[in-house]
Amino acid sequence: MPTLDWSLLQAFVAVVEAGSLAGAARKTGSSQPTMSRHMAILESALAVQLFDRTGAGLVLTPTGVALYEDAKRMDEVSRKIALSAAGHSESIAGTIRISASEIMSAFVLPSIITFLKISEPEIDIELVSSDNTSNILLREADIALRMFQPSQTELICRRVGKVKIGMYASHEYISRNGAPVFPDDLLNHKLISEDKLNDTLEGYRSAGININREQFSFRCDSRLVQWKMVLAGFGIGFIQTDVGEKEQGVVRLFPDIDMAELPIWLTTHAELRTSRRVRRVFDFIANELNKKYRD
Repeated sequence: MPTLDWSLLQAFVAVVEAGSLAGAARKTGSSQPTMSRHMAILESALAVQLFDRTGAGLVLTPTGVALYEDAKRMDEVSRKIALSAAGHSESIAGTIRISASEIMSAFVLPSIITFLKISEPEIDIELVSSDNTSNILLREADIALRMFQPSQTELICRRVGKVKIGMYASHEYISRNGAPVFPDDLLNHKLISEDKLNDTLEGYRSAGININREQFSFRCDSRLVQWKMVLAGFGIGFIQTDVGEKEQGVVRLFPDIDMAELPIWLTTHAELRTSRRVRRVFDFIANELNKKYRD
């Protein structure tokens, strides 16, 4: 049997995972007729039927299921080879993709990335600003800043410091509603929290304040939006103290009460850590964060 074109198998994996030819075309930047032609060539080359065409769409045949399992393993090996190749690259010029939370992306990283660009003009940065954690193992990011230590053995992690969390309200809010004197007074105030996440809820409960989700007057999973609502005078919310203390329009509540401290972990894939470009950016950011947030 002649050697199969690997691009056909990649197209097959894309069709299976997208669930349709059109979805696979969008995912790969191809066209539906091209994906259909690739599937026809692959079935012809293997002399098998990979899909049953039904009114509900494409359904894998038993042969298709078996081939998908093998093709998926090949795809994973291909990714590993790409990682190894990137890890041994000697060129420092190119792009690094960094993943960080919205708050770190908006308030901390801009000055660091600017300083990096001045120092290394050949390096370009793509920043994934999201509180959802990008998967480094799937190359969704080259470097990630996380507030927890990843457990995967394939990753290299360095703790570069910790951030303190404080509770804040705007002066305008305090002038309208007064400031809470005791923690239990918070139950009589407008509180800001996450929507689907439960970090703030658990924080209140760990501090001995019995509260439920319905007592938060504003809920949004974006911590950047939460902070903007604090600044707008809506209510009381949390943010890391190095950000809160720079804002003149707010007051920190209960500053003498120890609140959460979150570790900062810088993470990259073990293979990528040997890349000069990744190593340079990783060490640069680690050094700058360590100076700012040293434990």
